[in-house]
Amino acid sequence: MKQITSKQIRFGLQAVAFLVTLGIALSAGAAEYVIANKDGVNIRSAPNTKAEILWEVFKNFPLQVLKREGQWTQAVDFEGDKGWIYDPLLSKEKMVIVKVDAANMRIGAGTNYEIVATVKYGVVFKPLEKDGEWVKVQHKDGTTGWLHETLIWPND
Repeated sequence: MKQITSKQIRFGLQAVAFLVTLGIALSAGAAEYVIANKDGVNIRSAPNTKAEILWEVFKNFPLQVLKREGQWTQAVDFEGDKGWIYDPLLSKEKMVIVKVDAANMRIGAGTNYEIVATVKYGVVFKPLEKDGEWVKVQHKDGTTGWLHETLIWPND
């Protein structure tokens, strides 16, 4: 039977510590986003149905998950407002929201392309693809175009 040396044990422990640290870093770096799956979803002050309703969100409104507690999710919106939502009212689909007063949607990924539409603050789109700092998006009415990533949230 071959004996394991203290050097091999130290190496093995260092490797395990590295992998654990890497796993934590990777999971911490990947933000999770959800959307409301219907209109009129209540955002509450605490994770229960008796808690104060802080505001309501509409269908496809994007939110970033902060933490989970039982069947509740604490989330933050593009304005930095936080609250709790009952999990069955959320979906994992990715959507983005315009975070500036007005944004020019273009036919291509760049300012040298023609403007398709000017979109307003709070309008939601489905992201389709990314080209550098530009995101191709589609509105529920079918309008498709490109927005610069600084004009939408989330933009990662």
